[in-house]
Amino acid sequence: MTVKQTSFEALTVDSLPGRLGGIGAVAARVGGTSATWRVREVGDGNLNLVFIVEGAAGAAVVKQALPYVRLVGDSWPLPLKRSFFEYHALTRQEGRAPGVVPAVFHFDEAQALIVMEYLTPHVILRKALIAGRQLPRIAHDLGLFMARTLFRGSDLAMPTRERKADLALFADNVELCDITENLVFTDPYFEAAMNRHTSPQLDPVVAELRADRDLRVEAQRMKHLFAAKAETLLHGDLHSGSIMVTDTETRVIDPEFAFYGPMAFDVGMLLANFWMSFFSQDGHEAGGPRDSMRAYLLGVIAETWSVFRAEFGRLWRTERNGMLYHRCLFEDRGDVIGSEQALGAVIQSIWHDMLGFAGIEIHRRILGLAHNADFESIEDEDLRAACEAPALRFGRQIVVARHQLHSIEEVNALAALIRGEARR
Repeated sequence: MTVKQTSFEALTVDSLPGRLGGIGAVAARVGGTSATWRVREVGDGNLNLVFIVEGAAGAAVVKQALPYVRLVGDSWPLPLKRSFFEYHALTRQEGRAPGVVPAVFHFDEAQALIVMEYLTPHVILRKALIAGRQLPRIAHDLGLFMARTLFRGSDLAMPTRERKADLALFADNVELCDITENLVFTDPYFEAAMNRHTSPQLDPVVAELRADRDLRVEAQRMKHLFAAKAETLLHGDLHSGSIMVTDTETRVIDPEFAFYGPMAFDVGMLLANFWMSFFSQDGHEAGGPRDSMRAYLLGVIAETWSVFRAEFGRLWRTERNGMLYHRCLFEDRGDVIGSEQALGAVIQSIWHDMLGFAGIEIHRRILGLAHNADFESIEDEDLRAACEAPALRFGRQIVVARHQLHSIEEVNALAALIRGEARR
């Protein structure tokens, strides 16, 4: 028997079967009676509860928002409506890049929960990279996903009325944008209360970065872009912990930070996580050298950007039906060269902004509240700091010098150079 909830109540392993057993879409997916379901809580993120529910017919994932930030506790309240934005983001991403996000079986707005496809035998990409796995498809799949979702969610492709209605809907995701605006763009650059870093080993480089006027100015310019450049519907938190993989498939999860922002933000956040993985590999060499893994990661970065550019260009030529760069000014006049010139300018803008967002993402993951396991799982603090310090310096360079960097190969060479100098 299912208990109808009239007010929000957080799920537990014990209460979940009784709460969801009577929902047809869930029961059909899991199978058997709810009393026989096997439930385990697997959430390892900063915000939510996540359960895997298994039964006679199959399995499902149940994700429930909490009215606070799980990483911190109820001293940091957070609206439950973020699950509403995640649900709507998933439906739009599925329409724009079919088969990449998990299928949604049920959404309960009052209980802030989404029941969705259980991805197995997939693993979190970040864990796979820490383990030294070289996944063959991630660059191709993620380059396509970003190009398709970012292009098709913008005024380059969408009908104006539909796009503006979507912009209005996601503009209400205020609290999660506020987290990004503060924790990502501001807190790492001063002595914010919730910051933490590997201390005392990183203290000198942290002091150097926070005294760097050019860096602070550029970080706030990037924050300005984040807040004001409402180009497209973003995933908003596209890092290696929001991607699940096998050798043959790549799936993207957890878009609860979705909002309308600059195209370059998703691209920069993702590539930053690959660069952080590159710098962290020196801390994961207990089983042997990771030279091939570092080369693989730089290759992934280059291929991801290449695939993104190629697919974005293909969509520009075949699906540019929105109000921006209207065909009546270019192709309809026989001016294909003008269309390509405009495309080049758009890609160049994404390129420069992407580098700025990437550098800031690296800084916040080492200096802010929410760190990632690439570095955090390195138990030896001296070794961890030796990996983090060059990553911080690399991040500074791609933020401040982003307009002087002209190719992904040049940026990868800079990463390799800074790592090499740090190891001398």
